[in-house]
Amino acid sequence: MQDEERIALFLDYENLAIGAREALGSRPFDFKPIADALAERGRVVVRRAYADWSSFDEDRRMLTRHQVELIEIPQRMGASRKNAADIKMAVDAVELSFERDYITTFVLGTGDSDFTPLVHKLRERNRRVIGIGVEASTSALLPPACDEFLFYEQLEGVEPAKPRAARGRRRATARPAEDAVVENVEVIAVEDADLGVLLTQTLAGLERSTNGPVLASSLKRTILRKDPTFNEANYGFRGFGELLRHVADGGVVELNEGSAPGDPEVRFPAHGGDQDAAFALLREAVERLAAATGPPHLSGLKTELRKRQPDFSEKHFGYGGFLQFCKAARARGVVEMDFDADADDYLLRPAAPAPEPTSAAR
Repeated sequence: MQDEERIALFLDYENLAIGAREALGSRPFDFKPIADALAERGRVVVRRAYADWSSFDEDRRMLTRHQVELIEIPQRMGASRKNAADIKMAVDAVELSFERDYITTFVLGTGDSDFTPLVHKLRERNRRVIGIGVEASTSALLPPACDEFLFYEQLEGVEPAKPRAARGRRRATARPAEDAVVENVEVIAVEDADLGVLLTQTLAGLERSTNGPVLASSLKRTILRKDPTFNEANYGFRGFGELLRHVADGGVVELNEGSAPGDPEVRFPAHGGDQDAAFALLREAVERLAAATGPPHLSGLKTELRKRQPDFSEKHFGYGGFLQFCKAARARGVVEMDFDADADDYLLRPAAPAPEPTSAAR
């Protein structure tokens, strides 16, 4: 049986609770959604919260019911009180990382960028770090430093405030009510095309860097390394497996039984499908331009493809850039490419048809 994660939780309570109340209006801060989210990730063996508890009388009782150890930071004047709480929490976390080797994951409940050096130090000590913060009051510097970052407002069980677009994300048309799969959670609508690009780019990179099959669990871990705030609930799915099945139904990827139950292999479809059509579109554009004005250069060619197919993007097929897509087309005998040193660009020509096979002499 695989060892479960052992988690130490440290809450910068004033930052988290005050930020939550400002974001959610008059609704009280609730620790239970955090406890439930962490229970899904492992066994929480340390729970500590840091604050001047004279200002959080009701919260103190609520946290005590959840077996959270309350660390008192006495009231002081000015910024020194804030610094005292931050320093005490950072020292305790680093000390625990040295004293308790069995703790594999540290969870920091804060949105303060001052804790970024602490995150770096814990990761240097080979500890996984999960951040929890309120989106509106979380510094942009903190989430990328973590292995995973959870926004409090998006946790299951947190009643959302009035619907609004999340900071830094684009709003798109919401799914119809009958298609909704997440209840009591604000679903941040994101175009399915963006989801496909994220998955295919990551899957293509893993296939290039590994020799074996790509498992769903490995794919999600890699996506989280790219974007620690990634959460499939933001796309309207209850779990990563459900998200993958949705993408597989669209023909973007294929799922096959993996080495462990519930962890399928993820791969690109065996047949090119839309990718073959995209290569054909490229060849058609190159043939047309070559006949009209001579072999076209790479720069500007993507614009020509989009005149015929406005939604064309090489990223739908897992390519990091248009040059990479064209090189793949060359490898498949769709086009030929030569570097033009004078223009500092590639010239493309339609590939010559393959010669007809000759009959073997008897």
